[in-house]
Amino acid sequence: MKYVDEFRDGEAARGLAAAIAAEVEPGRDYYLMEFCGGHTHAIFRYGLPELLPGNVHMIHGPGCPVCVLPVGRVDMAVELARRPEVILCTYGDLLRVPGSRRRSLQTAKSEGADVRMVYSAADSLQVARDNPDREVVFFAIGFETTTPPTAVVIQQAAAEGLANFSVVCNHVLTPSAMRAILEAEDAAPRIEGFVGPSHVSTIIGSAPYADFAAEYAKPVVIAGFEPLDVLAAIRMLVTQVNAGRAEVENEYTRAVTPEGNTKAQGLVEAVLETREAFEWRGLGSVPRSALQIRSEYAAFDAERRFGLADSRPRENAACICPSVLRGAARPTECTLFGTTCTPDNPIGSCMVSSEGACAAYYAYGAEREAVAG
Repeated sequence: MKYVDEFRDGEAARGLAAAIAAEVEPGRDYYLMEFCGGHTHAIFRYGLPELLPGNVHMIHGPGCPVCVLPVGRVDMAVELARRPEVILCTYGDLLRVPGSRRRSLQTAKSEGADVRMVYSAADSLQVARDNPDREVVFFAIGFETTTPPTAVVIQQAAAEGLANFSVVCNHVLTPSAMRAILEAEDAAPRIEGFVGPSHVSTIIGSAPYADFAAEYAKPVVIAGFEPLDVLAAIRMLVTQVNAGRAEVENEYTRAVTPEGNTKAQGLVEAVLETREAFEWRGLGSVPRSALQIRSEYAAFDAERRFGLADSRPRENAACICPSVLRGAARPTECTLFGTTCTPDNPIGSCMVSSEGACAAYYAYGAEREAVAG
């Protein structure tokens, strides 16, 4: 299969691993963060920790949209779903994320709330067309990858005059989160470089990381999700670290360009604007790190329509998901991991999502923790 099989070649992977081992400096540790949860799962799925030299350490980042949604926003979704006039539509992973007192959208649905899983933003718009006597709310989440479809459905709703449709916009921005990781009180100053996200970068391009790399002197290498992509990116980062460089490089040239998808960017710019601040699970309030609906489309802003307000309830004190999200802890350091907290009974959001770090450790074996370092 073109662009897949050739990036999963075992012999080529072993060759790249040998090249990394030859390039790392003896007696020096390399700490690299893969920002995206998709990369975390790829690293474990393909057994990459076993191929890497022992002094190359991968730190798992917050690039999981379900994971970083704070408890207050989950509570907002649950309370909105419980309104009898509302049909709440959202993506499947979010249904199981626990909010305060472990309440989730799945719990609300079991109690009679009309909560519907959708596969796309367009699906929620169709629900509004099919139910003109109900208020249909799309609870939108995601990084820059899923933002353009949200902008499109808001434009379509306006064009069609769908007065019963609105959106809670929870879309967040990658470069701002990378800054917040390095500026956190318990930030790991040992982070020397980032494996940059691939799908996000197909939208925003590679150029937006340049200021970040220069400001923090941390190289960024954008990588695809296949094992050879990740290994090549790690080698490129090691090369930069050894040379004392901090530049943006693009390993994923088959999909990512410097300018990104300018048409998608234009759609987003027309409908959404940057919030002054947004609360992230694990990172706290991060300035200019998320998007909100522009005043021109205020009629489709569910936060305004229903008078919704952010709250900041306490996290479950026993769950270390916030620390995992900012790279300050590993999933297996949590006393709940694999016992009280499992994919079937998640206590924290990192165990729910298919991109969550805890879910990756659970799915592919916590014993790899020792190898991952």
